[in-house]
Amino acid sequence: MTGKRVISASRRTDLVAYYPDWLAGCLRKGRATFFHHGRRSEITVDLNPEEVHTLVLWSKNFEPLLENRHGLKELLADYAQVYLHFTITGLGGTFIERLAPPPETALEQLSGLLEVAGRPERISIRFDPVVFWRDGGRLKTNLDFFPVLAREISRCGIKTVRFSFTQWYKKSVARARKVGFDFYDPLPEEKSIAVRQMVEVAAEYGLELWSCSQAEIARLPGVKASACIDGALLARLHPAGEPAPTVKDRTQRKECLCTESIDIGSYTQSCPSACVYCYANPRLRTD
Repeated sequence: MTGKRVISASRRTDLVAYYPDWLAGCLRKGRATFFHHGRRSEITVDLNPEEVHTLVLWSKNFEPLLENRHGLKELLADYAQVYLHFTITGLGGTFIERLAPPPETALEQLSGLLEVAGRPERISIRFDPVVFWRDGGRLKTNLDFFPVLAREISRCGIKTVRFSFTQWYKKSVARARKVGFDFYDPLPEEKSIAVRQMVEVAAEYGLELWSCSQAEIARLPGVKASACIDGALLARLHPAGEPAPTVKDRTQRKECLCTESIDIGSYTQSCPSACVYCYANPRLRTD
């Protein structure tokens, strides 16, 4: 990777919600040292603001940032551009996402995040994943929350929503069985119907729908294939118009269209949430 770097913090764990002290410490020192699972060793990444094009933050709960815990909000001001991926599924506070904030609490964070990002185009809402499950013989889904989400984010000028349907990997299936979660994986035609409903809602509120790493969904009308980290977009949004890497990030999944970035999270920083559907965290919650 040449030129200024795009830093991702982080796909691997929710640094903002659960490790704001570590993240703030790294930004203050101008470097992050962490265990890299691929290399099976520690690596150090330069976080000097002069070397960073964009700092991309991913979280289900930006409260520690908005409250400036450990000086995190102040430290972000040293960076030319901050881009935020904010996950709001409507499941926060339920047994599916026990430690994520309830949706109404999450939505209250939007105004503060607009101040941090500087413009709504630097905030992407992740309605991710779309989940189906059976409860007492009834099929349930968080899709019922999507119209509420669409209305609220459109009021803030946010136009981008990224989504995917739950992928039930071996690890997430084990977690679901451990806690007695009767998940349901919809058939392709059922997913198509669900997407049509989302497209109708998105059109009503002037939103764009982007499918994350699911090519079959991205081919449906009204949906685009997502590059959640998009170098061309970040360059257009950059205050000085500086270029960002635009080649595919080869460290990501085949269907992932993200461009190059350096992720400073580690799977050793286990996410305490252990959401039922999650494949990244090996810990199982049974309480």
